[in-house]
Amino acid sequence: MSRKTPQEKVNDMTMGPDPNERYPIEDYKNAQFIKNGLKSKNIVVGDYTYYDAHHEEAFEDQVLYHFEFLGDRLIIGKFCSIASGTTFVMSGANHKMDGFSTYPFNIFGHGWERFAPSKDDLPLKGDTVVGNDVWIGKDAVIMPGVTIGDGAIIGTRSVVTRDVHPYTIVGGNPARLIRKRFPDDIIDELLNIKWWGWDIETISANIDVIIEQILRL
Repeated sequence: MSRKTPQEKVNDMTMGPDPNERYPIEDYKNAQFIKNGLKSKNIVVGDYTYYDAHHEEAFEDQVLYHFEFLGDRLIIGKFCSIASGTTFVMSGANHKMDGFSTYPFNIFGHGWERFAPSKDDLPLKGDTVVGNDVWIGKDAVIMPGVTIGDGAIIGTRSVVTRDVHPYTIVGGNPARLIRKRFPDDIIDELLNIKWWGWDIETISANIDVIIEQILRL
């Protein structure tokens, strides 16, 4: 039996869940398309990226020390899978470290507020960026300012303190490279294809190929 053409497959199916639904699985509110529940303008998340909550908690509750006046953003691409308990620690968690003490006297007021450091004095790390088609395991911690490349996998309970290259698997505390998912030439080709940027009709027609075991491209 011959394989159907992409157009024939499109004609046979619907185009998947509505990316504008907050809860794409009926009667199950732990799986959430993140972008549809966001309030902060400094969190940007692509279509179909989901958070699998413990007890229906909002994804935004997992983004810690994210103070709007600091300006750092959390940017996450499309089709990412983020397991329950994952937390993103943002730059607001950092204390001034070049004095004798790291204690944040200023936040308690009562006269101590006059010792507030300027933004330039704080060890801000910039935006935290997660690429597309990234899988982050349960209870992982993503530290401020890191970039996680497309197709990467973050192991359960990992603490990510530095950038993660595309299509690599990392794990541990601090997270270290376990292995590359594919040979370099295949990784380069996948980064060139960028399937997550296709229209949803094309993606839906090619899901069997997208999830098929890669031998060679």
